[in-house]
Amino acid sequence: MTFAGVYVPLITPFDAAGAVAFGALERLAHDVLDGGAAGLVALGTTGEPGSLDDKERDGVLDVIAGVCRDRRAQLIVGANRIGDAAAVPSHAVAVLTLVPPFLRPGEDGVVAYFEDFAARSPVPVLAYHVPYRTGQTLSAGALRRIAAIDGVAGMKLAAGGIDTTVVDLLSDPPADFAILCGDDAFLAPLLSMGVPGAIIASAHLDTAAFTTLVRDRQPQPHLAQPHLAQPHLAQPHLAQPRLARLALALFAEPNPTVIKAVLHARGRIPTPDVRLPLLPASAASLHMALSV
Repeated sequence: MTFAGVYVPLITPFDAAGAVAFGALERLAHDVLDGGAAGLVALGTTGEPGSLDDKERDGVLDVIAGVCRDRRAQLIVGANRIGDAAAVPSHAVAVLTLVPPFLRPGEDGVVAYFEDFAARSPVPVLAYHVPYRTGQTLSAGALRRIAAIDGVAGMKLAAGGIDTTVVDLLSDPPADFAILCGDDAFLAPLLSMGVPGAIIASAHLDTAAFTTLVRDRQPQPHLAQPHLAQPHLAQPHLAQPRLARLALALFAEPNPTVIKAVLHARGRIPTPDVRLPLLPASAASLHMALSV
């Protein structure tokens, strides 16, 4: 399976009574695919899965899986327990699995965890490395060890910027391993370093601009020497600064609060509501995001 392009980790919209707004969720799924997204992530952290009960989680997954099946789009499912992975639809291309948070088990523990998870998962695994949330740092060497695990097909890389580990990893990326950008504001520079795509929540908004940016920064075959394909970097993409500003504005408060506020302001979801421990975005953050 090839992972490339933009994957949108969908929010979970709520109605005025506090229930999941399944109709709005289905419309959002179609909207981002219409904007050129390669696929959808169901029950990722952006979807507030920890606040959903089992029936709601099943309903959310059914809706998003149905859209992906009908549209022939790639479906990735957030699954941090092997039981969750075992229940994914048969047409899912991968599960997105977080590096174990809070415990900080060390590099050997993280590698062993993914070895066990991948061995028992019915579909390929995408590791989600986001150290500023999990508390677990990993060296480029550890990331390569994870990449070498049978059944681990790629990684959502969200290191919080471009540090020496990211530079080391992308200067000599593992073969047949998809490293996808998970830092929305750093999408353009990571694309220039060779990542084939991204899993980014900001692409709920202006999906077409994000997908165009990714498409235009991909390697282009050389007419005379196909093996010398290079990224198409002739001129900076005009949308890059605006999309980076948009991403920063959307993450000015805990995700997905500002994204939901903007979607509601634009009439795309019935309420901007989130569930505890999240609180709704401030009026100032909404104004900032709408002004980008």
